Amino acid sequence: MNHKPTWFQEMLAAQGITLSERQLEQFELYYQLLVEWNEKMNLTGITEREAVYEKHFYDSISLSFYIDVKGRSLADIGSGAGFPSLPLKICYPDMKIMIVDALNKRIQFLKHVVERLGLDHVQCVHGRAEDIARLPEHRDHYDFATARAVARLNVLAEFCLPFVRQNGLFIAMKGTAPDEELVEATASLQQLKGKLKAVHPMKLPFEQSDRHMIVIDKIAATPKKFPRKAGLPLKQPIT
Repeated sequence: MNHKPTWFQEMLAAQGITLSERQLEQFELYYQLLVEWNEKMNLTGITEREAVYEKHFYDSISLSFYIDVKGRSLADIGSGAGFPSLPLKICYPDMKIMIVDALNKRIQFLKHVVERLGLDHVQCVHGRAEDIARLPEHRDHYDFATARAVARLNVLAEFCLPFVRQNGLFIAMKGTAPDEELVEATASLQQLKGKLKAVHPMKLPFEQSDRHMIVIDKIAATPKKFPRKAGLPLKQPIT
């Protein structure tokens, strides 16, 4: 029996994303692995198929509605169960993905998903963003960095911008209107060499909940003092 939601394929096609049968099978296997592993560890509170496809898969892929990700490199910070990077990778196989997560159990899940789905050029790194961003092979290196509802914008900027090359982009994926967070992040963005480029609002197709894509240009290399030591950005955000 074919359980794959037809709306998912149709709505992505309307955005110019045509999925092959193999890609649809990869999404379905990803869903099955997510539910299976979720019984052993806390990956998501959302397990109903249609909800996972809408709130995790479609929501993740929506980044590509506004940013050309084809053939680009992406650092996904605090990825959790692989969102948004793995749904993007399924849709755009030529992307290069690096995922950072502080919980080794989640990294083991992600490695298993990558292997089972047959995805290449995906690196899953166990560690704190503040530590990994100081490594030469990751610092000022990626076309994009993103985080999905991990923390306030002024904190996310310190987590993500150090990974982004000059003239690359940091994309914060948020729910409700980010006006207050943008004001709060003014000093953080200045010090971390980020400049607001755009805010793209959208709604999820069925739930109709708000989403906002905050796009930040990286205008210069990260100053040496950033990111500060692990834990400090959350405890003492730049203000």
